[in-house]
Amino acid sequence: MEQIERFLGLDIGTKRIGSAISDPFGLFASELELIQRQPEDLAIKRIRELARSYQVKKIIAGVPYNSEGEIGEQAQDCINFAKKLEDEFEIIFVDETLTSSEAERLLQKEKKRYTKNKGLVDLKAAALILTDYLNSRSR
Repeated sequence: MEQIERFLGLDIGTKRIGSAISDPFGLFASELELIQRQPEDLAIKRIRELARSYQVKKIIAGVPYNSEGEIGEQAQDCINFAKKLEDEFEIIFVDETLTSSEAERLLQKEKKRYTKNKGLVDLKAAALILTDYLNSRSR
């Protein structure tokens, strides 16, 4: 099996950004690193460093569309943040609706205490966003 490409998944929140990386074949997603959103220039710099170190060309950014499937304030914030990376990487926006609640459910199942560490939810959500994208490519 030849190496295809790696993808970086992002769950962009107002305080933290969960990141996940795909394997070299683009089949599986693994939680990577929790990045503090502020100061924003340092967050962008860290994402660039991660993407370069894994030789990523495409970043998969989750967008929390509202219940009508439209772009609300929070979704627009995610889009604006991710667009700061588009000079160097291709940004692919995907619907991340309900990934945080799914992440919480999975963490509960794993018996991990996430209520005092919301970063665990952000990391798991980033992996779910990336997994959904990787799965959609193989359909």
